[in-house]
Amino acid sequence: MAVSVDIKALFEAGVHFGHKTSRWHPKMAPYIHSKRQDSHIIDLTKTVEGLDVALPFLTSVVASGKQVLFVGTKKHTKDIVKLTAESLGQPYVTERWLGGILTNISTVGQQIKKLKDLEKRMATGDLEKRYNKLEVQRFQEEIDALNLKYGGIKDLNGKPGALFVIDVIGDANAIKEARTLGIPVIAIVDTNADPTLVDYVIPGNDDAIKGVQLLLDYAAAAIREGKGAEKTVVTEEK
Repeated sequence: MAVSVDIKALFEAGVHFGHKTSRWHPKMAPYIHSKRQDSHIIDLTKTVEGLDVALPFLTSVVASGKQVLFVGTKKHTKDIVKLTAESLGQPYVTERWLGGILTNISTVGQQIKKLKDLEKRMATGDLEKRYNKLEVQRFQEEIDALNLKYGGIKDLNGKPGALFVIDVIGDANAIKEARTLGIPVIAIVDTNADPTLVDYVIPGNDDAIKGVQLLLDYAAAAIREGKGAEKTVVTEEK
């Protein structure tokens, strides 16, 4: 069953509030409803249309056994992005996007392998047996630092099936790498951003926590639906 989008809920969450008219990107014109004082108002019917296309795509990505990489490094929304991704068992980047996460997978992979090895040795007590307390503490600090950088992608299985991006401008490097590799990008696109950089445009306020949470909830519902479909396929194959 496809995820149903409620335009009233989008309105109540403030998804329609765009940026000041002085900061607009002309290519967002088709998604703008009107001006209110000195700010643009996003056309929520376009948001619904965007979701109606993006959500089934998310479902199909997960149903095919691929992962969705969530990217949201904006300070006040990164926690909800992380919680959403973790609840779905999907990879995420909520700290700074490190160049090469997608395009230089061998170097990044080495760091993730190092992190996993250290975590395993810490968990089994191997480090405690071999080193003194101060040295073990330093290993823990190294684990914490590596987790901050790579924790969200340590279970990323190769190339993701799609990126779900919260801030098109702030996470431009993530989108650039995805485009280089031909990975589809789904993104919340506010009135100050270029929608042509994104494959699946969800016009909306990328600053309001309530609005971002609601859009993440819709994405989460679509992914859960895909997970259910994936299990059905696996069961039938068996």
